[in-house]
Amino acid sequence: MTISPLHDSETLRQQKNLTATQKRANSETKEGVLVNNFIKDCPDRKINLDDTCDTLVISESSKMPSRLYEKNDSTEKSILPISAIAIGVMGAIALLSTFVKRNTRINLKISDEKRLPQLTRNVALNDEKHQALYQMIASPTRKTILAGTGVLTLSAMAFMGKTFFDGFKDVWVKKREADIQKDMQEKLIDIETQSFAGKIQITRSMLSEKAREFSRYLSDDNEKILPNFGKHLKFTGKYNNKENSNSNLNYFLLGAGTVAAIIGLGFLSLKNLSKSKNLLENYIIERKNLIKDIVKNSTNATKEHDKKLLEAHLQSIDATPATIRNYLKDLKWDNNDKIEFTQKLVKKAETSTTKVNETIGGDGTPKPTFYSHVDDYRAFFYNWLLDTDNKQFKQLFFGITGLTALSYGGKLAGDAIKEVQVKKMNAQTEIDLQNRLVSTELRNFKSKKDAAIQPLVDEFYKQVDKGKPKEELKVMADNILFEIKNGPPFVYS
Repeated sequence: MTISPLHDSETLRQQKNLTATQKRANSETKEGVLVNNFIKDCPDRKINLDDTCDTLVISESSKMPSRLYEKNDSTEKSILPISAIAIGVMGAIALLSTFVKRNTRINLKISDEKRLPQLTRNVALNDEKHQALYQMIASPTRKTILAGTGVLTLSAMAFMGKTFFDGFKDVWVKKREADIQKDMQEKLIDIETQSFAGKIQITRSMLSEKAREFSRYLSDDNEKILPNFGKHLKFTGKYNNKENSNSNLNYFLLGAGTVAAIIGLGFLSLKNLSKSKNLLENYIIERKNLIKDIVKNSTNATKEHDKKLLEAHLQSIDATPATIRNYLKDLKWDNNDKIEFTQKLVKKAETSTTKVNETIGGDGTPKPTFYSHVDDYRAFFYNWLLDTDNKQFKQLFFGITGLTALSYGGKLAGDAIKEVQVKKMNAQTEIDLQNRLVSTELRNFKSKKDAAIQPLVDEFYKQVDKGKPKEELKVMADNILFEIKNGPPFVYS
């Protein structure tokens, strides 16, 4: 028989409409006929696997992949990291407690000039709802209660309106996304069809090529054909190292360029710092000369004006207490005024901190204070409700509230349109990508098909070189062609 008895056209045609039991019975019947005719009726037949090897194109020596026996043992699992984390956290807490203890000891010995100042806790009411509620609690009058209730009601209305329009936008965007997805899937059908048809065409082309190639060795004038083994393309799984060499050279050049750039930029930075230092020194010299001129020309009549200049110039050069005393000793003021002014500047230079302005940070008492800094359209509604007779409050409220609503509506519409357009562009980009990937997928399919078939073809030519009969070569050729048609990678993959 020239082809497998289970793969002939008649059997395949018959088995299309058979049940599983009928198919099994049909196969067993044919197997029984083969056994009785070709094995039992041939007592002198030699029992071996040569026919099977020819049918399945089994090589005499084929090694397993070298990576089959690689061992990738996972590291031993242990609770040591958990223990280390627990000990580390507790150690950090112990260090923190030691730090607190040390800070307490330092705080008892530090001088008043170096001590950090007390802080007043400033509670900012930046949300108009919070400010309105604070006024209702702190000053529960008819106006504050009316204004606070109005602000809370307006906030609820704004929240529900925002929720509705946000939901409407999400629904609209989702509907447009569904339309975009449908259009994209419709276009992808054509692209997937191209890939599917291309794979089938590759398979048919390989079948035609190999059938013509094998026919040369199975024809009657086969004796005239010289052995062709070794002239055929073989899949070795090796790649050209030229690209790797170029890649390594590129990495080396990139690394060298990076190091050179780092060194150059570092040198430039040091050069700039040196120039900055020289400029700063020139500035300090200039300020010192100004201080000397003020001290030289200052009198009791100009001392109030000169005090401000001297204080500003001495602060600008970050003068030390010794420098301050050295410059101010030549002042031609009353001795008491000179000593008092010098001690004031010396104490200020020795003090590590300064007190914040009371209008911003409070008076330093470590107790909470409240202030309101509101940037909210509802603040204008609150002001209007406090004084409804003021028409400007009314105009401010409607103008700013309307502008806020229009701004939010415009932003919402803009975001919705932007999202839809982005989804459209993303869908078109996906279509373009899939269309460009058709050729890549076909090359991938062809490469894998060659990798699966070429070892079988090589084995065929080995048997040709060994002088195997044409009948046995025909069996091998049939099975190679069958493998091309039905073997991996499959068209649907």
